[in-house]
Amino acid sequence: LAVKDPTAVERANLLNMAKLSIKGLIESALSFGRTLDSDYPPLQQFFVVMEHCLKHGLKVRKSFLSYNKTIWGPLELVEKLYPEAEEIAASVRDLPGLKTPLGRARAWLRLALMQKKMADYLRCLIIQRDLLSEFYEYHALMMEEEGAVIVGLLVGLNVIDANLCVKGEDLDSQVGVIDFSMYLKSDDDIGGKERNVQIAAILDQKNYVEELNRQLNSTVSSLHARVDSLEKSNTKLIEELAIAKNNIIKLQEENHQLRSENTLILMKTQHHLEATKVDVEAELQTYKHSRQGLDEMYNEARRQLREESQLRQDMENELVVQVSMKHEIELAMKLLEKDIHEKQDTLIGLRQQLDEVKAINMEMYQKLQVSDDAMKEKNEIIDRLEDKTNQINAAMKQLEQRLQQAEKAQMEAEAEDEKLKQEYVNKSESLQKEFSQKEKQLLQLETDLKIEKEWRQTLEDDLQKEKETVSHLRIETQEIINLKKEFLQLQEKNKQLKRICEDQEAALQELASKLSESKLKIEDIKEANKALQGQVWLKDKEATHCKLCEKEFSLSKRKHHCRNCGEIFCNACSDNELPLPSSPKPVRVCDSCHAILIQRCSSNVP
Repeated sequence: LAVKDPTAVERANLLNMAKLSIKGLIESALSFGRTLDSDYPPLQQFFVVMEHCLKHGLKVRKSFLSYNKTIWGPLELVEKLYPEAEEIAASVRDLPGLKTPLGRARAWLRLALMQKKMADYLRCLIIQRDLLSEFYEYHALMMEEEGAVIVGLLVGLNVIDANLCVKGEDLDSQVGVIDFSMYLKSDDDIGGKERNVQIAAILDQKNYVEELNRQLNSTVSSLHARVDSLEKSNTKLIEELAIAKNNIIKLQEENHQLRSENTLILMKTQHHLEATKVDVEAELQTYKHSRQGLDEMYNEARRQLREESQLRQDMENELVVQVSMKHEIELAMKLLEKDIHEKQDTLIGLRQQLDEVKAINMEMYQKLQVSDDAMKEKNEIIDRLEDKTNQINAAMKQLEQRLQQAEKAQMEAEAEDEKLKQEYVNKSESLQKEFSQKEKQLLQLETDLKIEKEWRQTLEDDLQKEKETVSHLRIETQEIINLKKEFLQLQEKNKQLKRICEDQEAALQELASKLSESKLKIEDIKEANKALQGQVWLKDKEATHCKLCEKEFSLSKRKHHCRNCGEIFCNACSDNELPLPSSPKPVRVCDSCHAILIQRCSSNVP
């Protein structure tokens, strides 16, 4: 006879005990007809059985004082895998009466049952078998198929409503012993099949009602959120309306004030215009009377002024021309010096820019070569990845076909199961085993599908990254082409600047020759000015008579001032004239020193 594996026997016994305890708890809870307390015996036995199932195959961990073997370690993992379990873990850690890890695990199981999410939490643990291998042996119940079966049975406990007080209970020192007397068959169980059918119908109705309540709660919460958002937006709109109304009222008041001010200003301007019109008319009349007498005097004086003004303008024009020539020459010298310095700086800067552009061109050429090689390699990688994605798509299609076949097989198996339940009661255990095997196959297929989907997602991410790198490299190549164009433009600008520099150097040479000529003229003017520096002119009020004929100055006898000796003569006494090369007309000369005379207005001429 073949020897059975003792661990397999233990797993089978624990599975059977879990089935019995869950079934007994559901039936007794429905017959009890209200929420369960922590003192309810079937509920206590269920927690004891779950504790034994979770303890099966636990690895022993060494500590400083003794060996440690608790179920709190794997249950703590649920917090990381299932974010909704963070509240349970936090509340268990905050309980004041719990001192041992086993007490925390027992409190965690009770809170999970009250939340009706024990099956969901344990299903997350069973899927992550690589993490469970740190706490369990390879032959443990949670690592084998029996763990998945127990998780499926725990879904039925969502029917039960439990109200357990965890805070005051002594969970650290409880002794977990299974009471088998509760699960022995009696004569009453034989006649309770009809009652089980009724209980199953009631359970289905209760599940349906709970799902409806959940959907209605979700819709109510979404509607509440919408109502809150609409109320907030409504209040904001009301506030904005009130502000807008206040602004409109203020603007209307300002408009009225501005209109009143405008009318006042119009009235003032009209009065002012009328007053000014009267003043202007009076001034015009007085001006007309005075103008008639002045026109005759003006016509006589105008003839004399024309002659004198022509002579004076000629002399002033000569002086202005000479002064402007002097200033222009000085400015031209300064500008030429600045231009020479700036052009030297620009030539130095352009040489530096040429060196930098050459270095940039060399770097860009090297980057172009490297980017071309990288583009070739990445194109090859993209082709390989496309082949891999095609293979993955084919594998996904095959897996979907297998899933459809498995679903069809499951539907057929369920139909056969219902027929066989009515015909053959004795073969129920064998059918349950086949059903559990098919559920395991379904779970395996689901896990395989998830793995394939994750693999496909990673491949798609890699493809996206490669496409981004290719686009980045294309942008870099475009930038390199633009830099080449800019470099060609800079070379053309450099040639143009060189031509401009040559032209400016030629212009500088011409200006230097003109400057040398203008310097000679400036020196002649300076010598003439030095002779005039020591003389002092008489004032117009003091000079009333001519120095030679001692007659009073008038319109006919005009003043002529000597630049050298400072004497003032009339035009009759200063008849000596000399021609100058710079002026077209001859210039009057002093009788005593033979210097140039300057014509001045007489004091009695307006």
